[in-house]
Amino acid sequence: MTFWLTLIGGIVATASTGMALGAALGITGLIILHFFSNGATSLAVDAIWNVFNSFTLSAVPMFILLGEILLRSGISEKAYSAFSPLFRRVPGGLLHTNIAVCTLFGAVSGSSLSTAAAVGSVAYPEMSKRGYDKDTVVGSLAGGGTLGLLIPPSLSFLIYGALTETSIGRLFAAGIIPGFLVGSLFMGYLLVKCIRNPAIAPRDTQVSTFWEILAGFRQIWPLLALIFAVIGTIVGGLATPTEAAGVGVVLAIAISTIWGDLTFSKLIDAVYNSVLLFSAVGFLVLGATILAQSVSILGIPQQVLEVVADSGLGTYSVLLIVVLIYLVMGCFFDGLSLMIMTLPVVFPLLTGLGFDPIWIGVVITIVIEIGQITPPVGLNLSVLTALTNNEVSLGRVAKATVPYWIIHLFAIFILTLFPMLALFLPNLLF
Repeated sequence: MTFWLTLIGGIVATASTGMALGAALGITGLIILHFFSNGATSLAVDAIWNVFNSFTLSAVPMFILLGEILLRSGISEKAYSAFSPLFRRVPGGLLHTNIAVCTLFGAVSGSSLSTAAAVGSVAYPEMSKRGYDKDTVVGSLAGGGTLGLLIPPSLSFLIYGALTETSIGRLFAAGIIPGFLVGSLFMGYLLVKCIRNPAIAPRDTQVSTFWEILAGFRQIWPLLALIFAVIGTIVGGLATPTEAAGVGVVLAIAISTIWGDLTFSKLIDAVYNSVLLFSAVGFLVLGATILAQSVSILGIPQQVLEVVADSGLGTYSVLLIVVLIYLVMGCFFDGLSLMIMTLPVVFPLLTGLGFDPIWIGVVITIVIEIGQITPPVGLNLSVLTALTNNEVSLGRVAKATVPYWIIHLFAIFILTLFPMLALFLPNLLF
């Protein structure tokens, strides 16, 4: 009991001062090491060195830079133009285009926030002019943006793999089918909604021929080549995540310069913002590593597992409790922070109950995606509110995204019933 009071009280006390979460986690971990492990604070240094010396973690800043370059390149406009004819005659029209382009953009950016911002900046002005319901538009963009964390390459999978020593290639392969499943469920929801209320999405009377649709997709072949260069080489075992990310950055610069509107000043901005973002993520990983070391040294995960076993709770009851805890905490922490903070206890607990580490990574990613569209911290909501110039308030955006996090929960239910949806490709390719 003393340990848990120190753990929770330490995090709450330090974080409530306005201190960065990484510092709050690290200081709490040092306190635990000092008072509960006979002053063995030097163990924190070894743990930090091992994590930051990890070859896997070195891929994170490269993927962040890749997403920042694409965000500033104007490529999202070309992708949007390519997909628009495909859904022209489908009830919902450009709403489906939002989901499709978010899926494509997520396959190269790895970031939920970048995906929502890049696609939203193109989609919202265009759809507003055409008379689409604004709440439904921002809802689809907020929901579609979350696919950036699930569709590989994913910052969530990279950090999860680095902290749990799980294969990044297997994690990337595991995210493909669930990513397309969630995207398809989003489209199905929009289709039903627009059939029931056609006023939400005005129908386009123009008919697109097969050749027009094909011509549109010919415009995005550089983006598809970039996806293959990054994902294909990792999944195919031709390159490590770090090597693939490096190649992706070089190709992204070339493609964005020739095919997009990337300039030297925009590239400098992308590098600058990437450094800031990785510094924030890295500091968070540092603090979480110290805390994880203190928790591990004391054998807390094993004790939690024993308590769960003695409680008589079933395996799936424990999973349900973990999901509920993530949903509540997702209201107050951003997704990556929440994942990094909780993995030291949640990962050994769920693996000890017999869940596959790769499957756990997919489920945790889906749960933290919900946090991206849950107020008050939901980052996708804030970005889209800003993109609309406050035409759609944060409250309205949050209300519009409720169906999407319900769909995420349904996807977790499906993956629990059929875990092979996440494990089929990793088992096939590795």
